[in-house]
Amino acid sequence: MLHHVSIRTADIFKSIAFYEQLGFQVNDRFTAGTTLACWMEGLGGRLELIQIPEPKPAVDAFFDEHYVGYYHLSFDVARMGIAESLLDWVTMFQERLSAIGQRATVLLDPQKQQIGDRWYEVAFLADPDGLAIEFLRLLN
Repeated sequence: MLHHVSIRTADIFKSIAFYEQLGFQVNDRFTAGTTLACWMEGLGGRLELIQIPEPKPAVDAFFDEHYVGYYHLSFDVARMGIAESLLDWVTMFQERLSAIGQRATVLLDPQKQQIGDRWYEVAFLADPDGLAIEFLRLLN
């Protein structure tokens, strides 16, 4: 069983606000050494956010086809109980972020994609630190 996914962030408060818009809630705040950290829970999972005191830009895991390592988180928007289409969901999510003074860069506009023997609507957005997040919806 997966315990958590840990994300190192340049601005923990900005990241908390972003992931709250996805349905996560902070359930514990603590320090990791000398830096701020927290646990967030939601959507059937747990995130650990850790603020990095002197951040450097993240590797572009999404567009660098030779990158090896962490690639992306993925969320099933149908299981989040919302939206008729992925485009509608992305639009709604961008509006929610705009209301708190943030935006998510669209890395891949919603499109149909076959994964195994199933078809999905798939889109990729970037979190405040540029980390790729996939959003998908199973098509009938």
